[in-house]
Amino acid sequence: MTNKVKKIGILTGGGDCPGLNAVIRAVTKAAIANYGYEVIGYKFGYRGLYDNDFIKLDTRSVSGILHKGGTILYSSNKDNLFNYQVEENGQCVKKDVSDVAVENMKKEEVDVLVVLGGDGTLTSARDFARKGVNIIGVPKTIDNDLSKTDVSFGFNSAVDVVVDALDKLHTTAESHHRIMILEVMGRNAGWIALHGGIAGSADVILIPEIPFSLDAIIAKMNERSQRGLPFSIIVVSEGAMERGGELTVQKMVNNSPDPVRLGGIGNKLALALEARISDHEIRNTVLGHLQRGGITSAYDRLLSTRYGVAAVELIAKGKFGSMVALQDGKMTDASLEAVIGKNKQVDVDSELIRVAKSLGVSFGEQ
Repeated sequence: MTNKVKKIGILTGGGDCPGLNAVIRAVTKAAIANYGYEVIGYKFGYRGLYDNDFIKLDTRSVSGILHKGGTILYSSNKDNLFNYQVEENGQCVKKDVSDVAVENMKKEEVDVLVVLGGDGTLTSARDFARKGVNIIGVPKTIDNDLSKTDVSFGFNSAVDVVVDALDKLHTTAESHHRIMILEVMGRNAGWIALHGGIAGSADVILIPEIPFSLDAIIAKMNERSQRGLPFSIIVVSEGAMERGGELTVQKMVNNSPDPVRLGGIGNKLALALEARISDHEIRNTVLGHLQRGGITSAYDRLLSTRYGVAAVELIAKGKFGSMVALQDGKMTDASLEAVIGKNKQVDVDSELIRVAKSLGVSFGEQ
């Protein structure tokens, strides 16, 4: 198989996160040094594939990018080529333009496409694999909700940002005897809130997997006050819901494959608590896209490098239609067909949940 592959393409899709550049670097260096492949990078995700907009990648162009957040190839989370917005007769319509992308790859003699992304981006990767394109997926999401892999790159760096924020919020909370709320990302999975909350010494952690009760949260605040701790830290995942309630949606983005944008649960919670707690000021902080930016953590640099090298090894073995995965500390792979649509959520009976409860952390359960 090695002799048949001469040229590979790389693209980054979906939201940016630390570790993307580290994977691009690892794929490029391993592909050139070990197999003599030519490497190109498509700009702005699948849009670059449609426009045939790419740059050549070599050891010089990927030098010095290991630690940098973001992606030198840029990214887009709105370009599904199987349902792509184009203009026809002066009107915008959605069409399947995936054949254009396939023809562009053939024109440039690209033998394999390495796709770095989360569920949405890898869904398109699977669909291209079904069309006969040689695809290798690499799991990227700060939400850590992709199945078949223990951890996705970007997650650890995002958790570091959360912990740093909590360290800062603790000092002002204690100084003013306030209740401080930190809203974090994660969509419908509570991994960021759980890991960040435990490492950042939160008193209450609210995740999508465990619907919360205001009564339980207030009981926790009162219990702390009675122990001489008149301040509290609450970490709430953007997808958390009150028992019997609904998701808090910030807005809808209709031209996106995933139009629902969660956000606002922190402020909603603050208002609800203010109506029932009179002896404490309550402040809400939304961490937002700070979780996606900045320097890549040491853990994610190592993980991304391992993923990149493993992706090239899968190419050499001809194991297309697969995603590289970390399972039980070892690099392996999983079929894209087995990954897509099976998002990984926090097991409410897991060890980390038990650890947090053993430390007195409340999950807002009645």
